[in-house]
Amino acid sequence: VQLVEAGGALVQPGGSLRLSCVADEPIFKTFPMAWYRQSLGHEREWVATSRGTVDEIADSVQGRFTISRDDARNTIFLQMNDLKPEDTAIYFCTSKDNWGPGTQVTVSS
Repeated sequence: VQLVEAGGALVQPGGSLRLSCVADEPIFKTFPMAWYRQSLGHEREWVATSRGTVDEIADSVQGRFTISRDDARNTIFLQMNDLKPEDTAIYFCTSKDNWGPGTQVTVSS
């Protein structure tokens, strides 16, 4: 299974971005899908998980990030609002031990 993230960009603090992750197979219908992020010099950090009917969001982004899905398009989204400089990282999606290459999010004025 191949996963490809998109949507990363340079954005000012307080701005918003929507990341997407497309799978080349309908894997999200069967397995949970998660977003992680990794900033320079830090370990990879869990951000959110979608289990279909149940979503989980990390405390560090609760109230600002939401996860959603479009099963017909094999796509998962991460809506990120009120972005902060500490959100700067490479964002990865993963499902069933498959990982995408990541997309860079930079929050800076």
